[in-house]
Amino acid sequence: MQANLTERVVTADVLDDSISGVSWPAILAGATGAAALSYVLVILGFGLGLSALSPWTNSGTSANAIGVATIVWLAFTQIAASGMGGYLAGRLRSKWAGVHDDEVYFRDTAHGFLSWAIASLVVVAFLASSVATIINGGASVAGAAIEAAGAGATAMAAKVPERSDEGSNYFVDTLFRGNPAMSATTTTPGEGDTDNDVAMAAGLQHVTPAQRIEAARILTKSLASDALRQEDKTYLGQVIGTATGVDRQEAEQRVETAYNDMKQSIETTKTTARKAADEARKLSAHASLWLFVSLLMGAFCASVAAIFGGRSRDKLVWTSTRTYR
Repeated sequence: MQANLTERVVTADVLDDSISGVSWPAILAGATGAAALSYVLVILGFGLGLSALSPWTNSGTSANAIGVATIVWLAFTQIAASGMGGYLAGRLRSKWAGVHDDEVYFRDTAHGFLSWAIASLVVVAFLASSVATIINGGASVAGAAIEAAGAGATAMAAKVPERSDEGSNYFVDTLFRGNPAMSATTTTPGEGDTDNDVAMAAGLQHVTPAQRIEAARILTKSLASDALRQEDKTYLGQVIGTATGVDRQEAEQRVETAYNDMKQSIETTKTTARKAADEARKLSAHASLWLFVSLLMGAFCASVAAIFGGRSRDKLVWTSTRTYR
């Protein structure tokens, strides 16, 4: 008579104090998975963000919506990637036999945290290289643009060899505008009138480039010293009166008005620059704070996921079946 006997043998791990409590292969595996998923999600976020933007007015998503979406996406990226990396680090580790449950939980937490830390460093390195590539490309484009602008400026300078500062051209123009009263009384020029007489009779400005440059220089110097000297005001009034035919009082009033307008323009530019700098500062501060929060969320999720992965690993019981006939 033949009998079938089945023996179930349960394998048990033997406690060995020489075995390390850190399973680096599992940590590196989790970190690799977390880094890869983080990089993929960041690239996907860039694509979604760029698709939501539009250069056209009243088109595309607003800046506030883009900012909120960026924060949410960073948090999701950290939670998903770090959670997966932590779970892999806990699930792939070797089983610690004879170790207290509290110690097992601590080791699993450490495995998850280490996998998150390594993955974060890898992602930062990849992003830093990508940003460096973008900056280098932008610098090349900027250099080409500057070179093209320099060539254009050289061509313009060849046509206009003597010109005043571009920022003060408009204000200098207001100084040497023609006299409307003289223009209203303009008559047909006589046979013996010169070109200068015709220009003055028509109320047109008759000013040399040297006079324009000198006027711009005086205004610029006055703005630098934050005061318009009376002698400069009187001198420019005489030059303006001779060139345009206006009386001395109106000429000096033009000088004072141009000075005040230039000063107001500079103050407005400074205020706008300060506002832009302050907005950039606030944006950088908020971005740093939310990035810090998302990284903390990633560390927490990786540690908790490693505990669940370790529990799933310890629940597995390896069995072998032997049949006797």
